[in-house]
Amino acid sequence: MFKSFLCAVCVLGLVAAAAAAPGRPETEAEQKARMKWWTEARFGLFIHWGLYALPARHEWVKSNERLTDEDYARYFARFDPDLYDPKAWARAAKTAGMKYFVVTTKHHDGFCLWDSKLTDYKATRTPWGKDLIKPLVEAMRAEGLRVGFYHSLLDWHHPEYTIDQFHPRRDDKAFVEQAATRDLAKYDDYLFGQLKELLTEFGRIDTLFLDFSFPGPNGKGRKEWQSERLLKMIRELQPGIIINDRLDLLDVPGGWDYRTPEQFMPQEWVSVDGRPVPWETCQTFSGSWGYYRDETTWKSAPQLIGLLVETVSKGGNLLLNVGPTGRGTFDDRALDRLRGIGAWMDRNGRSIYGCTQAPAEFRTPRNCLLTYNPEAGRLYVHVLEWPIGVLNLDGFAGRVEYAQLLHDASEVLFTEKGGEVGFMPGSRGKESENTLVLRLPVEKPAVEIPVIELFLKKR
Repeated sequence: MFKSFLCAVCVLGLVAAAAAAPGRPETEAEQKARMKWWTEARFGLFIHWGLYALPARHEWVKSNERLTDEDYARYFARFDPDLYDPKAWARAAKTAGMKYFVVTTKHHDGFCLWDSKLTDYKATRTPWGKDLIKPLVEAMRAEGLRVGFYHSLLDWHHPEYTIDQFHPRRDDKAFVEQAATRDLAKYDDYLFGQLKELLTEFGRIDTLFLDFSFPGPNGKGRKEWQSERLLKMIRELQPGIIINDRLDLLDVPGGWDYRTPEQFMPQEWVSVDGRPVPWETCQTFSGSWGYYRDETTWKSAPQLIGLLVETVSKGGNLLLNVGPTGRGTFDDRALDRLRGIGAWMDRNGRSIYGCTQAPAEFRTPRNCLLTYNPEAGRLYVHVLEWPIGVLNLDGFAGRVEYAQLLHDASEVLFTEKGGEVGFMPGSRGKESENTLVLRLPVEKPAVEIPVIELFLKKR
């Protein structure tokens, strides 16, 4: 019965995504159709959760502090997220306006959040004793979010994983010598087996974030991961899946679907060989992915809203991370930011969903960001610094049919082509022939970043 269900899911995925037939390379149009939901969603939730929530000082704590398996075992022995409520997580994501989520099924420490048949190093063997992934997938789907898995290519716990530049025991000469006989091919079998579990036991998986490759001396890349064979298996199991760019296959046709600038904002739409490509920036609320109790560099809700708008203005997606606590909750700082973003998205989400970079003929006004919905034919002016009464849009004259503030649909009056700028007699000022002059309220609207919706004339 389950096999029949999975086959049906795969067939639906193929039809919906317009994927290429087996043995034939996917066309650009087919890839675009497969990724359409993702490029329209624009905003997703990243979740980094595991044993590292207990030390609460960075998800790389095992590597950073050179902890042995015995040192780290105290977290396994005490992992009991008794307040875990996946429905609450899903509600928080939906309230924030997110359309998909990506959760760490296994991070670099090797701890698995689902009931893998290939290891005992998993949530079901801790005091918690239950699978964490299945109820989360069900809760997110119930709220209408697409499902994504993060899976680490690295594994510092596996007995056949060879020592490299990031391994926690890399500075222990005796341990390195002892581990010299490890067989990475055996670890690869484990990696393949676990990904097969994840891609066959949870229904349709929409995105997969594999992390990460570091080829070269004392590193691991496509050869070590057997990346091309791994990718082939993934696409066969989930034909409609969207895969990131960290398998070290950037030069292989079909080796990735989107680029992943991490913790920084590109200056422009990410391009490869001069052509813009799908991209997603993954970002944290603070400086850590996993729960970090004492980390203080938290971004405010207005900063995060600006980050989202800027990302979309450059044709990208934002994957914003939460690191849940050891008891299975989103901490108050994260919930506060998510509520703040959600309040803005409730009224202004139309300027994000289905939007992208504005056409080049529209010059971005000072202290503003532009997004554009090509299907609706609407341009959105996000005003980062509210002007006093007037906003000049150079080059927009003759292109706009109607203008309004997005949050309340109140009309914004405008004049064109050197019309009167001031409101009092004698306060006239001539603009360029292509300037659209918006007449705005002097007082800034009570939203973090006001948005002006411009209905463009059809051409």
